[in-house]
Amino acid sequence: MALERISPRIVACVAALPLRADMRVLEIGCGPGVAARAVARQLTTGRMVAIDRSAKAIAQAIAGSTAELASGRLEFREAAVEHFVLAPDEAPFDLAFAMRVGALDGRHPELEAAALSRIKAALHPDALLLIDDRPPVRASDMPHL
Repeated sequence: MALERISPRIVACVAALPLRADMRVLEIGCGPGVAARAVARQLTTGRMVAIDRSAKAIAQAIAGSTAELASGRLEFREAAVEHFVLAPDEAPFDLAFAMRVGALDGRHPELEAAALSRIKAALHPDALLLIDDRPPVRASDMPHL
């Protein structure tokens, strides 16, 4: 198996995540799944769910994640963050992160408000949300949208 090349930006983002091996983690806008795979490799009893609105990105992520998907610790879903909902009987997430996601970059305030509302609904109250270089926000401290 060839070693995956990971950009310094993604390496830094994943290294900055306050991960525990048992966490439920949500990546918003996973693209081809590089960060999701890196996180999933650090989990033992936890679970990584990565979403992206692009069917092409999800297909690429799945194609490149055979071992991680087989481990049961990684799942990809095609979903726009502003419409994301937990599956029936799915536990909320302990941590969510996003890197360079258009719906969360401030250019589209209405879209961002809807996205943040859906993210908050998917997080445990003590969960952290990390978006790009912004300071982490605890779900319970997110505004009611």
